[in-house]
Amino acid sequence: MKFILAIDQGTSSTKSIIFDKKGNAVAKGHADLHTDYFDNGFVEQNPEGIYQNVLESVSLCIKDFESKGFAIENIASCGISNQRETFILWDKSGKSLAPAVVWACKRSINICQNLILKGQNELIKQKTGLIIDPYFSATKLLWLLENDADLREKLENSEVYFGTVDCWLLWKMTNGKSYKTDYTNAHRTLLFNIHTLKWDKEILKLWGLEKLNLPEVCPSSSEFGMWNWELFSKISIHSMIGDSHAATFGEGCFEQGTAKVTMGTGSSIMMNIGDKPVNSDNGMLATICWSTENRVDYALEGAIVACGSTIEWVKNELGFFKEVAETEAMALSVNDNAGVYLIPAFSGLGGPHWQMNRRASIEGMTFGTTRNHIVRAALESIPYQIKDVITAMQNDMGSDLKSISVNGGLTHNQFVIKFLVDLLGLPLKKQHNTDVSALGAGYLAGLKSGVYESIEQLKQLNQSKTEEILPDLTNELVKKGYEGWQKKISNFIQD
Repeated sequence: MKFILAIDQGTSSTKSIIFDKKGNAVAKGHADLHTDYFDNGFVEQNPEGIYQNVLESVSLCIKDFESKGFAIENIASCGISNQRETFILWDKSGKSLAPAVVWACKRSINICQNLILKGQNELIKQKTGLIIDPYFSATKLLWLLENDADLREKLENSEVYFGTVDCWLLWKMTNGKSYKTDYTNAHRTLLFNIHTLKWDKEILKLWGLEKLNLPEVCPSSSEFGMWNWELFSKISIHSMIGDSHAATFGEGCFEQGTAKVTMGTGSSIMMNIGDKPVNSDNGMLATICWSTENRVDYALEGAIVACGSTIEWVKNELGFFKEVAETEAMALSVNDNAGVYLIPAFSGLGGPHWQMNRRASIEGMTFGTTRNHIVRAALESIPYQIKDVITAMQNDMGSDLKSISVNGGLTHNQFVIKFLVDLLGLPLKKQHNTDVSALGAGYLAGLKSGVYESIEQLKQLNQSKTEEILPDLTNELVKKGYEGWQKKISNFIQD
């Protein structure tokens, strides 16, 4: 029997999971990852800390695997999914040159505004399908270069190596022998052309980045390199893919019109749109969905900046509860939100609004407002934002979705799931395996190594592991709540 090791390196932790040939998780390891959040909107991580976090997670997973009587030599290959847009700079020796700049960091707001004023946004959208925004890597790289003379000098001497987290991990795992990334991660940097599937020379020249060392870009399911480590002599790395894209593949979004909603720290709603990119007129991003060596699928994506992080803020800063699991009962203890809305623009608003300089607010409070109303408003903000994105996607495509799958930690909250399914008025698919980013990376690695035969086989595996949640189409409360949300958002954006 052959197995796949999948590493899901996320913003707050790394999960390592070993899957069997039926897509079942047989062993797991988990390690929390520290992130520095600063008052000025900067968000950073320690590059070496990310790598050590992965080693800790994998070590725990291997220990679990062996304790169950399995042998390491039966692990056929490894797949990596990773937090997107977070990037690292290092030199030829593998020494990092700056902290890892996390996707949620807002240090480049002014740079983005200046680039937009110069009229560059349309060019970037045409070439990349994305927009000029602090969410993406390159503008924060420009900030580092503007504020670090030593780094600029190293760039001029072609001494700076750039990579997203997957690329950094691969470099470390292979001792610098392999310098590669995949289409999904390369694309989220703002430096990769979605049409040619190559680093865009015009953008690099425009931003003075011609001398930046960039990795070779490959399909998500490819030969990336060989990992030599003390726990195992050799293991082939056969997939690398951004976590949201991995979740899309793990959810079985193999056909045009199939979509997934990930509810994690942020939220990514991604819909497969087939073999050609579609530029959005409704605030969506055109992105690469996933790829194998003989196929590239594209997607529309709506990125929501604050999802689970909103609930964490209410817990940590307002102290309304000790465990997130308590929020379900708190929300259900009141009949409705009593006109209270939490606009979670802690790091700006993402798709489809893209108001990145806005701040969060709580609207509609009275002396009768309780902590339960505020908790409910925080939870409701998640389905409301998802509804905004789904509507925009359908408008772009001119058609309804075929199916929607949900995943992420907040799918355990029945208040959120019930509210979301009733608000969308569509059935939701939910896998029994909640670690779908790891599953997607595992599936892609398994396709390359022969553990899985085909996408058709993966489709059948997923069908056997999925439940369907049906909406209550008579629920008028969610519709009324959403009407109030739309008014608040409209006023919020116009202010």
